[in-house]
Amino acid sequence: MTELDKIYSPTEIESKWYKTWEENKYFRATMDDEKPNYTIVMPPPNVTGVLHMGHVLNNSIQDTLIRWKRMSGYNTLWMPGTDHAGIATQNRVERKLAEDNLTRDDLGRDKFIEKVWEWKNEYGGIITTQLRRLGASLDWEKERFTMDEGCSDSVKDMFVKLYNDGLIYQGEYMVNWCPQCGTALADDEVEHSEHKGHMWHIKYPIKDSNIEFVVATTRPETMIGDTGVAVNPNDERYKDLIGKMVILPLTGREVPIIADDYVDMEFGTGVVKMTPAHDPNDFEIGKRHNLEIMNIFTPDAKMNGLTGKYEGMTREEARIAVVADLEEQGFMEKIEDYNNKVGGCYRCNTTIESRISNQWFVKMESLAKDALEVVYNGDVKIMPKRWEKVYYNWLENIRDWCISRQIWWGHRIPAYYGSDNHLFVAKSDEDAAAQALAHYGKKVELVQETDVLDTWFSSALWPFSTLGLPGNKDLERFYPTNTLVTGADILFFWVARMVMMGIYEMKEIPFEHVFLHGIVRDEQGRKMSKSLGNSPDTLELIDRYGADAIRFTMIYNTSQGQDVHFSEKLIEMGRNFSNKIWNVSRFVT
Repeated sequence: MTELDKIYSPTEIESKWYKTWEENKYFRATMDDEKPNYTIVMPPPNVTGVLHMGHVLNNSIQDTLIRWKRMSGYNTLWMPGTDHAGIATQNRVERKLAEDNLTRDDLGRDKFIEKVWEWKNEYGGIITTQLRRLGASLDWEKERFTMDEGCSDSVKDMFVKLYNDGLIYQGEYMVNWCPQCGTALADDEVEHSEHKGHMWHIKYPIKDSNIEFVVATTRPETMIGDTGVAVNPNDERYKDLIGKMVILPLTGREVPIIADDYVDMEFGTGVVKMTPAHDPNDFEIGKRHNLEIMNIFTPDAKMNGLTGKYEGMTREEARIAVVADLEEQGFMEKIEDYNNKVGGCYRCNTTIESRISNQWFVKMESLAKDALEVVYNGDVKIMPKRWEKVYYNWLENIRDWCISRQIWWGHRIPAYYGSDNHLFVAKSDEDAAAQALAHYGKKVELVQETDVLDTWFSSALWPFSTLGLPGNKDLERFYPTNTLVTGADILFFWVARMVMMGIYEMKEIPFEHVFLHGIVRDEQGRKMSKSLGNSPDTLELIDRYGADAIRFTMIYNTSQGQDVHFSEKLIEMGRNFSNKIWNVSRFVT
């Protein structure tokens, strides 16, 4: 018998044995009819990603569960995979192109997509290699990608089915628009944070009157697109002014004073400027009162040709110029400090702009009702239980899901248009052509929708799209899955939508248990980020202490559902424990 070394060398030991485990297929899912089944689908990390402490926590919890069940005699499947991460990956490739002074438009759609696939094939597997360094006992033979052939087929099938069932529709609505990414975002993809700003009080002259009429706003630059001014019908100060016209400062346009119960008489001056093209509340009020919708921004959030002298300015530049002109021309009454919440893109942090746009939506009411019921009755158990209230609140107040994105990397929406704009939704070009032939009575040229689907659409199908088509042995054995381990921050993005789509498509819940863990923070409680410089190099930590030490440390210091305050000092405890296990092993041999 070979004597164990006196000193434990984790890097050497771990790399040797993981390779042995994988080569001997020790993590392969077994298919023994006499054994119970246990399945976990790994939350697919973005192909743009690298291993960070959040991944360490998430995968250490999953690995603990899967190894326990494997040793307990179950047929275990821990399904690995990655997500194509539409916006993030496209941004990464566009930045790479910019190094050569190129844009995606210079290449065209097909050539650009080729470049993205090249990037994905070169860099997209980094995180899966790093997960091996972490010791994750995944069944790598079953690794999936949200844009591989099987998953893509599932996405098309689901879109067509939802459309044919009347649950997908097109509509021109107010959406959250990211000027940087150049695409619409769903409501829950907008992150709100408090900003120090101002409240500008602006005088709006009333036509044929000497009455002083003051509007308070946090966005004076949008007044160029005002098409009305609103007051509360019960506000005694303004009752006699309803129906009159005001002369819009700086433009001279006349817009009406309307009455609507939405207006809060106690806020500001009790007078609200109406910019229906750039505010969701104004949009709804504008529809009720037939106000004109006047878009004053380009897709990249610069002032457009309707704004006169301000054309070409950014929102920030226009604000400075508009305020200066209002002051010079005597329209500014006063300026107050004011803190308000501003929405930013969850990918790039750019301030979003509300924008009227033609988009694709999923009707959520019936899907949400089913997803609520299975948690209410305990079929799906969320842990910690306190998150159930958050889940209920979101689903009970849900809005339709905007699923279209104005980018090129992703699942292109399987919809086609004839020359008269007639719409055909089909799984393939051939199916669409057959529909068109039946409709027109002759062959016609079709143009496919240019938008792609929200990345979360394909992720919502992950528990079953990864297991193959109906009739596949893996699907029959391992669906529904058993446990989902993920961060509480994607309870809405991902978890709730998987529940909806699992019930809709498979007629069964996608998993029995949802374990939500907290966020890994630094010692000061701050979220880890590269900009703060408080995010450690995970691979460097593995090199220094070993994967076992880090995994044990993260599990040992994690309370159910609570955020984890990480310190490198904690890993020393994990390393000491690993050394003790090593020395015990030396003793017994």
